Amino acid sequence: MPKGRVTTYGAIAKYLGSPQSSRLVGWAMNQAHSQKKKVPAHRVVNRTGMLSGKHHFGHPKLMEQMLAKEGIKVKKDVIVNFKKVFWDPTVGLKL
Repeated sequence: MPKGRVTTYGAIAKYLGSPQSSRLVGWAMNQAHSQKKKVPAHRVVNRTGMLSGKHHFGHPKLMEQMLAKEGIKVKKDVIVNFKKVFWDPTVGLKL
């Protein structure tokens, strides 16, 4: 997904053809930290724009800081203007 945009666990699951598997996508994002090639897991949030996976980043504010570097604003652990910065993989990754 492009820098400065975010998506949701559910949007990724839907794109992969398994819309009920958002928790599995969350698990995969948690494992992304152990990959040699960087995975932009900090850009994946829950369906309301909340930084629900922030505790997997080693420091409680790291996910928010990473998003801020890309121009994404967060207030009280929720993406500001979530609908505006939402990236839908079913549109952005047309097969």
